[in-house]
Amino acid sequence: MESARNKVRSAADLDSERVNHVVSELSERSKTTVHDRVQAVRANFVLALQAGVAALLAWFVSHDILGNPDPVFAPISAVGTLASSLGQRLRRTIELILGVAVGIGIGDLLVILVGHGAWQLGVIVTLSIIVTIFLGGSVAVVTQAAATAVLLVALPPKPMMDPEFPRVIDALIGGGVGLAVVALLLPLNPLRIVDRAARPALETLAEQLTVTADALAEHDPHRASTALERLRRVEEYMDGLQDALEGGRETATLAPARWNRRRALTRYAESAEYINHAVHNSGVLVRRAVTALEDDEPIPAAMASAVRQLADAVRLLHQELGAGLEPEAARERVLRAVTAAGRAYNEGVGFSGSVVIAQVRTTASDVLRATGLERTEANRLVRRAVSPQAGPTHAARPAAH
Repeated sequence: MESARNKVRSAADLDSERVNHVVSELSERSKTTVHDRVQAVRANFVLALQAGVAALLAWFVSHDILGNPDPVFAPISAVGTLASSLGQRLRRTIELILGVAVGIGIGDLLVILVGHGAWQLGVIVTLSIIVTIFLGGSVAVVTQAAATAVLLVALPPKPMMDPEFPRVIDALIGGGVGLAVVALLLPLNPLRIVDRAARPALETLAEQLTVTADALAEHDPHRASTALERLRRVEEYMDGLQDALEGGRETATLAPARWNRRRALTRYAESAEYINHAVHNSGVLVRRAVTALEDDEPIPAAMASAVRQLADAVRLLHQELGAGLEPEAARERVLRAVTAAGRAYNEGVGFSGSVVIAQVRTTASDVLRATGLERTEANRLVRRAVSPQAGPTHAARPAAH
């Protein structure tokens, strides 16, 4: 009887622990979500301000300067331009104006033929989309044409002979004002755009390499496996970096106040390819570290040191690229990682351990390429750093082009 009661208590305690764990996890997720939302608002505050200013100016230009009594399409076009993805605003403005023009032409003709009403709205939108697709319009043009057709049916009808070209002009005004706000009044810092997009990838990479180094030092395969799972998120972040680079190039091209950032932005763009390689090779590194730990291979202290210094090099790379500086500290740290890897190899490692050492060297070469060095120079420095006879290594500046 007592044994049964103990079993019931044990089951109840286990259920209670599970519930507490779930509640704690949900609470932590809630905190993270609120933090993420606050960060998202901070990151997009300038964009919201740009949209508000653009809508105001588009209405003012169309209504107060040009005398359009109903300039609905001007602020819509302005906001539509700014709402498009960074790097696509110039193309989006052209597509938006084309979409408005097509929508007005098709919508006006159909309104004259079938009139206003609910079923007419459905017919007009359907035919507008079909005609726009037939004419080869992109998704943005099709969407804008359909939205314009909806507005034409929903707005109070105008006299039959009243020309509709002011609405096309409104679209042109709105798109132009949107671009002007982006380029002249409130231009974003293109380097900050790219740096913000790169941060999740580089911080996660550095963090998980550090966790892997700790796992190697403590002979903890489970911890290394956790780092490997989390490292897979980095590849998703890299897509966002490419989009940000396009946006940064667009801003640096359109905004005279940001032309001084072109050189630093170009360096970041050239680094992105090798950062991507470093992410891939780091994944292989961590995977083999897990295997080495699970197989109970010898793990010299220098191996953990090499991976940890590689993580520090990634952090320094992010800091220096984001500040527009020559990444000399990142070069020096990554070469220290290679030197430590060479010591670990000389002390003796197993099969998977030798792969970890090789991946430290390969990833180090990627990081050096990301700092602006040419392939031959990066490989030369890596070979020199791994050789015990080479003496102290010094990061070289990129060769002049």
